[in-house]
Amino acid sequence: MRSYRLTSALGAAVLLALGAAPALADEGADRSFTIEDPRITESSGLAASHLHPGIYWTHNDSDDGPYVFAVDSRTGKTVATLTMKGVGAPRDVEAISIGPDGNVYVGDIGDNLDGSWDHVWIYRFPEPKTLKNATVRATQFDVKYADGPRNAEALMVHPKTGRVYIASKNEDGGGLYEGPAKLTAGADNVFRRVGEVPWVTDGAFSPDGKELVLRSYFSARGYAFAHGRLGKDYDVESPLLPQSESVTYTADGSALMYGSEGERSSVVRVDLKKDGDGGGGGTAHRGGGAKDTADGNGMPVKGSTLTGGVVLASLALVLFVVSRRRKG
Repeated sequence: MRSYRLTSALGAAVLLALGAAPALADEGADRSFTIEDPRITESSGLAASHLHPGIYWTHNDSDDGPYVFAVDSRTGKTVATLTMKGVGAPRDVEAISIGPDGNVYVGDIGDNLDGSWDHVWIYRFPEPKTLKNATVRATQFDVKYADGPRNAEALMVHPKTGRVYIASKNEDGGGLYEGPAKLTAGADNVFRRVGEVPWVTDGAFSPDGKELVLRSYFSARGYAFAHGRLGKDYDVESPLLPQSESVTYTADGSALMYGSEGERSSVVRVDLKKDGDGGGGGTAHRGGGAKDTADGNGMPVKGSTLTGGVVLASLALVLFVVSRRRKG
């Protein structure tokens, strides 16, 4: 998303104001990492592979093309680039998710003009069994909202039902939209509002489907999820990043991985506490502390309004100082 983008200087100033968390060594998969591929400058979505441990699928925002990248969390390097064919020219790709059918779902659902396009698209293709550069045939689905066009950056496929959900993005709060039980190519797939959500830049279901985490630029919230509806909400720990855009659970549900945009952007792991359910993405997980912080570019914070207020106040202070210096 191009709007509300923090510059490197402002992002660095805020991180310095709040303090930097130390990086911890971890040589295994699903660790915090930096995306090394110079082609990936606007990583806007993130999804943990179902077939390849430690691999994360991502894509650029707008003005790139029909490309999806497989990045190895152990090295930060791209190990496969997929080119989707059978789809139109992507317009504003904002999200990615993997369903229980083994398909990758790519959400071309952004609308920087905030509701000017009467439809958006979802692209779907099978997750490849072999990681190599390839062209994949994708199915394109037309999406409309029952209550009219809107901007969105979060697309989540439920890991049990396979149903697709979209969370819209609005300054005054967005909505959670539920797609049809089965997407249909060549026809409008109407998404209907089933819940109210805050400002959202991405979201992810836990592997067992009992929880939904939604993130914004400055915080994250978790929701109990049952029968297709949001339940009780709670704070979720999230890192402070210069351009907070994406989130996904690790494949085993033991942690959340938070991504950001920019050149050599960070993906930060935050471990989840397990409340006696044996782990694996069970009910009522809460943030349990960042495992490491990808070269110090992320700082774990609670997903609260207070946190957002502190960050906004820091930004306002930086802008004020810059303005005064320019006038001087």
